[in-house]
Amino acid sequence: MKKKIIACLAAMSVMGVFCYSQTNMPIKTLIVTGQNNHAWEVSHAVIKQILENSRLFTVDISLSPPQGEDMSAFKPDFAAYKLVVLDYNGDRWAEETEKAFIDYLSKGGGLVFYHAANNAFREWTEYNKIAGFGGWGGRNEKDGPYIYMKDGKVVYDNSPGAGGSHGPRHEFILNCGNRDHPVTKGLPERWLHAQDELYDHMRGPGKVKDLLYWAYSSPEKNGSGRNELSIFTVDYGNARIFHTTLGHAGNTLEDNTAMQCTGFQVTLLRGAEWAATGKVTQKVPTDFPAETKISLRINYREEDRK
Repeated sequence: MKKKIIACLAAMSVMGVFCYSQTNMPIKTLIVTGQNNHAWEVSHAVIKQILENSRLFTVDISLSPPQGEDMSAFKPDFAAYKLVVLDYNGDRWAEETEKAFIDYLSKGGGLVFYHAANNAFREWTEYNKIAGFGGWGGRNEKDGPYIYMKDGKVVYDNSPGAGGSHGPRHEFILNCGNRDHPVTKGLPERWLHAQDELYDHMRGPGKVKDLLYWAYSSPEKNGSGRNELSIFTVDYGNARIFHTTLGHAGNTLEDNTAMQCTGFQVTLLRGAEWAATGKVTQKVPTDFPAETKISLRINYREEDRK
């Protein structure tokens, strides 16, 4: 009997170690990129650095063929990953690839929309539902309502007009729309984002689930005069979808202020972990921006990380 108890305890110990190691394994992540109207060569490299520097993610890259070339062999293995990050705005995917993407999400896959990925695939209605909203590419009222915030609520406005615009890059305040969400919990209610594009007049057929941060688009900066959604989650079946409009890529890793913003990096990391797992284990960092002062991580990591 004593031997059986010892054997049982030993087995439980091994199982405990196994469970611990499994729950603490890095999140397997795929970045989809290769075509964009932005500097994707910079942006995808920076996103990879941000994610891997946190030690919470391991990242692979799926590069599409150049614009105008045959897309039939472009078949990312979405199902092999817990998280997919879209840094893509280009030629339409092959039907097989699109079906695999939808299947991944229907099974509860985690997804991050980054910046101009919401510009992609105007003609693919399901993609636009997944994104929540999008801009440019000839979008208008036929592509869904304007989506913005008014009087503390998300508004779906069917007014006619073009979808997608922004003024010159500038610093602006991010305002929290849901302080109880795992992504925002513990972060400041208001913080100053480094110089970036502030998307406005965005429209689409999707449904916002959680409005996490919004920003006022000032007419003085050629903005809409509305409170525009900057960071949110999307209601789409079993999937967990985190959408950030922030982070316009610069020309180089060094000249890249919007992505060097600590607020951008931290919300991306927290949103990515939530999309992959449904929770956020990260502590609120001490270098997070204040309401009156930006904060930059030039090397895309916390200063005390080695």
